[in-house]
Amino acid sequence: MKVLISGTAAAPGWPAPGCGCASCGRLTSGHRRPTEVALTGSVRLPLTGPLPPGHRVSTGPDGLTLTTPGGERVLYSTPAPAASHAPQPPAAHDAPPPASRDAPPSADPYGERGARRVPARAEDGRPACDLVLIDVLDRPERLGDLRRRGVVGERTHVVAVDIDHRVPTEAELARRAALWGVRAVPDGTVLDTGEPVPGRFPQPRRTLLLGGTRSGKSAEAELRLAGEPEVLYVATGPSGDDDEWTRRVQAHRDRRPAHWGTAETTDLAGLLRTAEAPMLIDGLGTWVAAVFDECDAWSGGDGRDAVTARCDELVAAWRQAHVQVVAVSDEVGLGVVPATSSGRMFRDVLGRLNQRLALESEDVALVVAGRLLPLPI
Repeated sequence: MKVLISGTAAAPGWPAPGCGCASCGRLTSGHRRPTEVALTGSVRLPLTGPLPPGHRVSTGPDGLTLTTPGGERVLYSTPAPAASHAPQPPAAHDAPPPASRDAPPSADPYGERGARRVPARAEDGRPACDLVLIDVLDRPERLGDLRRRGVVGERTHVVAVDIDHRVPTEAELARRAALWGVRAVPDGTVLDTGEPVPGRFPQPRRTLLLGGTRSGKSAEAELRLAGEPEVLYVATGPSGDDDEWTRRVQAHRDRRPAHWGTAETTDLAGLLRTAEAPMLIDGLGTWVAAVFDECDAWSGGDGRDAVTARCDELVAAWRQAHVQVVAVSDEVGLGVVPATSSGRMFRDVLGRLNQRLALESEDVALVVAGRLLPLPI
């Protein structure tokens, strides 16, 4: 089936007429026109009239599914209701809270040497769609869920539509599309669903993201794995009676994709050795603080040696990681010297751990004010 993708932008286009944001200001008028896709049999999406004979359409939580007389299936995965048209951070802030986030991933999406697996058929028994048109900027984790449920398979062409100024530049759009395994094609592209799907851009096995408080490092980490069918989110923060900390933890839980598994633990080495799905570790600063507590190391002495041993164990497991792992850590070298000996000890331990993990990582980046700064070797 040949498909003409005449337009790929949200309703106002990108740039949006009269919009004064920086994203729209970088582009000339008409850069991307509102989404319009012409399929076989003179069918256009979004639907504007009656269907030709033999075509069937259904709607559901994923959007509109069109089935052609030849059996090809096209999903137009529409945006969530009331999605903001203003520029948004790259994280999934609107993900609905699941009934339980503590269950581990249900299946191993990785085979030998980390090759991704996706189901051959959807949960309802039907084959995966031939083409999925998706507003991936709305909530990119929706694509991961479609993969998890088999709606998107290895032979599904996935194309980004309804693009707009929620992404700052075309370069950033291309970067995210590569992360998520989506094609961000220009207006006027003709796509043949019978041709092989372009292979997904290989992702680094180990990624370390550094940044200060509220720098956007956690949002960037979530963005990296949003398109995956299974993710294990590892929360390392200590539990306690601090109401403000509890609210922070709950905010992180609420924005995670509903289909992600969660482990709240400090046994990072053990998880790295046994993980069967991509991992997001958030974060190493709270892990070091928790390990200091567990080893009674704040006053130094033998506890400090125990902390060193735990760091050695983590670095060794990180070096042998066999699934994709993204870890978030605090950059502690840019602030003032701590006034207490325990504060200085914490800073030194975390700083050295960051260096050691960076040495064993294929990808290291610093996040500052939501901007990503790759740190090449």
